[in-house]
Amino acid sequence: MQTEASVAQPDVSELELVKRCQKGDSAAFDELVGRYRTRVFGMIYNMVHNEQDAWDLAQDSFVKAWKSIDRFRGKSSFYTWLYRIVMNVTIDWLRKKQVKGGGTEFDDNVQLREIDPASKTVPRAEPLPHQRMERREVRTRIDQAIAQLSPEHRAVILMKETEDMQYHEIAEALGCSIGTVMSRLFYARKKLQNLLRDVYENV
Repeated sequence: MQTEASVAQPDVSELELVKRCQKGDSAAFDELVGRYRTRVFGMIYNMVHNEQDAWDLAQDSFVKAWKSIDRFRGKSSFYTWLYRIVMNVTIDWLRKKQVKGGGTEFDDNVQLREIDPASKTVPRAEPLPHQRMERREVRTRIDQAIAQLSPEHRAVILMKETEDMQYHEIAEALGCSIGTVMSRLFYARKKLQNLLRDVYENV
């Protein structure tokens, strides 16, 4: 019987951790943070392109999640619920930054190795030096183009292309309809194609 219980444990562990969190168990929340910290940081970093800002926003998101944990009802996975908080925090921050007139900063010191290895942005094979240079230049151009999108359009592009999320998952995470997601994705891709026309032509 103990063997069966231990096998079943992984399926309910996340829900159990959430239930413990809702009873005020901060150690359980630390464990949830440990599971998702890298993915959350990777997503935020793709949005803001600054390591320190990404860590600060991740911290803010987890604090907000801890304060709101009582509202989690289990209708979606904990990560989807957390994702929604992360996106709201990040989009709000980006909006405020745009209002203040500050441009998005790019930190070239942050390498892909610091992002979640499961991310699609990590090259599969080691390129030759000249290919590395070309890829780096293309990557920089793409990052700069994405940074010119509105926070809402930036979010849907990254969720779809980097996180490989389904339309309904993006809609749930952003708290909008699937139609809105599809519309934002359409306009975001159209703008990126215009901004990166020369890149597409040379690929």
